[in-house]
Amino acid sequence: MLDANALVRFFRKTPGFMTMRKLVQQAKDGQANLTMSVVNLGETLYVLSRYFGEEQAMKCIESARDAVAMISVGDRQALDAAMLRFHYKLGLADCFAAELAMRTGATLVTADPDFAKLGKRLKVLALPRHSG
Repeated sequence: MLDANALVRFFRKTPGFMTMRKLVQQAKDGQANLTMSVVNLGETLYVLSRYFGEEQAMKCIESARDAVAMISVGDRQALDAAMLRFHYKLGLADCFAAELAMRTGATLVTADPDFAKLGKRLKVLALPRHSG
């Protein structure tokens, strides 16, 4: 499961890029499953657009579809994400990533240290915290 910042680091080639490159290659080879909430996909597009411009950001998003399955959000997931936000004071998009990872038993790939608030409820693969 990918948080937006994991995919952003992949495309910007900032700290965590090598880990992400390995995961993306494993996904393309059928050795790993990478997923992302559509909410986090939108956040990824927003951040990449700030760095690369809208057209290049859209190209990045389209190329990610080869390796990353995008998961839709239903009413139940939105409500569960809202409750995570209420209880743990995480950003809303982060709550969608956490909800999906916990619901599916996936490991969340992220550089955001705020997910530690969830403790053992959430498995995390931590990317380096600072990017260039």
